Amino acid sequence: MLYLVGLGLGDAKDITVKGLEAVRRCRRVYLEAYTSVLTVGKEALEEFYGKELILADREMVEQEADTLLKEADVCDVAFLVVGDPFGATTHSDLVLRAVKLGIPYKVIHNASIMNAVGCCGLQLYSFGETVSIVFWTDTWKPESFFDKIEKNRRSGMHTLCLLDIKVKEQSLENLMKGRKIYEPPRYMSVNQAAEQLLAIIQNRRHQGEKPETTENTICVGLARVGAPDEKIAAGTLQQMSSVELGGPLHSLIVTGTMHPLELEMLKLFSVDSSSFENNVCQRTT
Repeated sequence: MLYLVGLGLGDAKDITVKGLEAVRRCRRVYLEAYTSVLTVGKEALEEFYGKELILADREMVEQEADTLLKEADVCDVAFLVVGDPFGATTHSDLVLRAVKLGIPYKVIHNASIMNAVGCCGLQLYSFGETVSIVFWTDTWKPESFFDKIEKNRRSGMHTLCLLDIKVKEQSLENLMKGRKIYEPPRYMSVNQAAEQLLAIIQNRRHQGEKPETTENTICVGLARVGAPDEKIAAGTLQQMSSVELGGPLHSLIVTGTMHPLELEMLKLFSVDSSSFENNVCQRTT
């Protein structure tokens, strides 16, 4: 049996009882270590679960998944995922491979950032398409995610922006030379995401466009959701470029049209209450 087990968002104790029971009866336990991270390390998980964990990076999961599945064909194997197991398409691929090989699987769900963002007071059914914001480089500055934010804004919907994570990444030089030398981990902050959005807005204006999203659009920055030191800040996009939220992981929400109740909730986390005056569209139903 292959178990895909969601670990939730905070620490070792966020696993469900059902998930913990599955982990403890598995012979091999893999910890997916590239789409997200918990606030505690591998050692803390091993102590609480009573199991040795095998770190599974992107290269291992995407290129050597057959090894993992061969083990699941003869014994119980758990694949642990921060958040919920189906938060990344790679994990769907793992299920499809298991089915093709005739290996039974079981999914044990948990909270993910996709629903935990409701902690800021915005209503989950008012979110549109989720986007990912990637780190720009000197030669690569994609803007396609901004078009999806604009589409959501025109429909009055909020946009959850998942921010880039670089774990076990190689520099272009090392990649071209085939050297297994990896860069230090990097996690995009709300500040960095806001700065890139502000740059895109300026670019679009120079092209003669009038973006729906502006410097004064109300946004929400979230850090370490589900952890004891969770932090939420609401304010304009401009304010998000300088707000202090501490360590990773961060997420950003670009709001759409807000219900008065949503607005009242966001004011609990306001960077500056005056930011909410005269620039917020409301809905009454």
